[in-house]
Amino acid sequence: MNREEIKKILPHREPMLLVDQVELEEGASHGRYQVRGDEFFLQGHFPGNPVVPGVIQCEMLAQSACVLLIGKAEGMTPLFTGLQNVKFRGQVKPGDVFESRCELVRSRGNFYFAKGSGYVNGKLCVSAEFSFALVKTE
Repeated sequence: MNREEIKKILPHREPMLLVDQVELEEGASHGRYQVRGDEFFLQGHFPGNPVVPGVIQCEMLAQSACVLLIGKAEGMTPLFTGLQNVKFRGQVKPGDVFESRCELVRSRGNFYFAKGSGYVNGKLCVSAEFSFALVKTE
């Protein structure tokens, strides 16, 4: 899927749409985001040494996971309800391609539980378990 196809599933829009491409296969998503260097979250983080903030890396993982809800999320907004076991192991910088691998672990009603990992050049940068709820869009 490209950005336009992703927008049919996710309610996120620029500048908060943080996935450029997603491939779905057997209950897993593989996302990609090219860090351009002009993103709002790099301004001031850090001058002369820009690094993608950890919270943004978690958002990238969550957006990739939410694409797995194709057909279930229409008219709904996915909202974080928790982050667990988050570990940062490497930096993500301008020019990097952030690649995510996510899967839904379980669901209960409108609550979904997922896990994911983010990589740059095959090197693990972040891993996390997270949950979110689908809330009816008002």
